[in-house]
Amino acid sequence: MPNDPQFNEYYRKHLQYLKLAGLQPKTIEAYSRAIRRIGNYFDCRVENLTTDQLLDYFTDLLACRSWSAVKLDLYGLKFFYTRVLRKTWEDIPLIKPPKATMIPDILSVAQLQQLVCAMRQLSYRVFFFTSYSLGLRLGEGIRLKAGDIDSANMRVHIRDAKGNKDRLVPLPEKTLRILKDFWSVHRHPEFPFPNRKRGLKNAHLVTTPLDRGGIQSAMKVVVRQLGIKKKFHATPCAIVMRPICWNPT
Repeated sequence: MPNDPQFNEYYRKHLQYLKLAGLQPKTIEAYSRAIRRIGNYFDCRVENLTTDQLLDYFTDLLACRSWSAVKLDLYGLKFFYTRVLRKTWEDIPLIKPPKATMIPDILSVAQLQQLVCAMRQLSYRVFFFTSYSLGLRLGEGIRLKAGDIDSANMRVHIRDAKGNKDRLVPLPEKTLRILKDFWSVHRHPEFPFPNRKRGLKNAHLVTTPLDRGGIQSAMKVVVRQLGIKKKFHATPCAIVMRPICWNPT
């Protein structure tokens, strides 16, 4: 963090405006990181940056960061100028990420069956089964709360999803049964997938859900063991209509 009183005051207001704008935590962190990085680059003098100065900055940034980082820094700076400095923002036609259409790899039902059944840790096995059967993103599955599971109407309330929106998804009977069986093991009052740091016997005492890094590491290990070559993440996939093997022990 730059050690300059005026810049620090700007940065404090920047954080306040970001929170009041109702942006997602990841967006707030990205935009605030952008101002810290820009402040370091320009020795805290960020009030009147010229187009040439920004050209130098973004060119140097692209040399060591991705197009995504460049884009986020641009958006963060725009937010800073319009909200904190109250200045008119003129679009900078110098950030044009290359357009590319990526087709994601999709696992077959058989591969998904293998993946779930090969997961040795019960917590991760239930998490992956639930996430895929409900079509959840990784973060959505982690943030799921017990109160979001509506067994009476057989649906799940997904909160604060992409675009800062909520949505309702159908709850398959098999998924509900597995979640109930898993709850009878950990009995946590809030999290369907409590953190593993205290083991299943003391899972009801933890204060956080499953760790994102642990989930991703477990996925990588199983994928490597099964020899699956496709590149994929714990993202939505419709497998509700086909049975998946399940062995809770």
